[in-house]
Amino acid sequence: MNNCRSYQVESQFMISFKGAQYPKDVILFAVFFYVRYGVSYRDLEEIMAERGVSVDHTTLNRWVTRYSCAIADIARRRKGPCDRSWRMDETYVKVKGSWVYLYRAVDKHGKTLDFMLSQRRNKPAATKFFARMLEINGLPRKIVIDKSGANTAGIKDVNKMLKGFGCPLPIEMVRQKYLNNIVEQDHRFIKRRTRPMLGFKSFESASATLSGIEVVHMIRKGQFTPGLCPFLQFAELAA
Repeated sequence: MNNCRSYQVESQFMISFKGAQYPKDVILFAVFFYVRYGVSYRDLEEIMAERGVSVDHTTLNRWVTRYSCAIADIARRRKGPCDRSWRMDETYVKVKGSWVYLYRAVDKHGKTLDFMLSQRRNKPAATKFFARMLEINGLPRKIVIDKSGANTAGIKDVNKMLKGFGCPLPIEMVRQKYLNNIVEQDHRFIKRRTRPMLGFKSFESASATLSGIEVVHMIRKGQFTPGLCPFLQFAELAA
C-alpha cells in the first residue's frame, strides 16, 4: 500500500485482533487511511478494493470505532515529553444534528497534550478534562484558557484537589485569549478532517474517529518517531 504496502506487523500487539477475518496490517491501514484523509466509508471501500481487499463499508466503520480509541489511549501515554506551559480550548463537532464539545490542549510549542469529546461544556466536563491531562502529562506550570467560566471553575477545582494532596503551589491560570491562538489554530487540522464527514451518527463513533484523527495529527507533529513512514508510526502504537 504505497511505500508501506510490504509492511508486516511482527511484534506482539497490545490491542487484540482476535477473531478478525483480515490481517492486522490491513485493518490498521484502513483505519489509518480513514482518519488521516477524511474520506467517506464508501470511498474507502473502493480504495481498499483497488488494493485487492474486498471489505464492506459497514465493516470499515466497525474497525474505526473499535480500534481508533484503543490506539489513541496508547498514543497518549507513548508521546514524547511536552512543555509545562499549556494551552487549552474547546471546539465544536456535530453529532446527530446537535453540537458537542471537543476539549483539546497543546503545550506552548503546539504539541498535543490531550483531547476529550464531551456532550456538555460545563464545570464537571472541564474538571474531568484537566484531571485527565494531569494523569498523563504531570503537573504544568501554567494553563492558558479563554474567559470561559466553566474552564476557570475547572482549574480551581483541580487546584483544590492538588492542595488536598499536599501540592504546595497551585497551577497558574492565565485568561488571555490571544495567548490561546496556538491551540485555536491547531483546531484547523481536526476541522479539515471532519468537514467532509458531514457530521456523525453517534457519540461513540464521533469519539472514536476524533481520537484517531488526533493520533495522526500527533504523528504529523513529530511526537513519536519522526522520519518514519506515518502509517508505520500508527501501526507501532498498536504493537
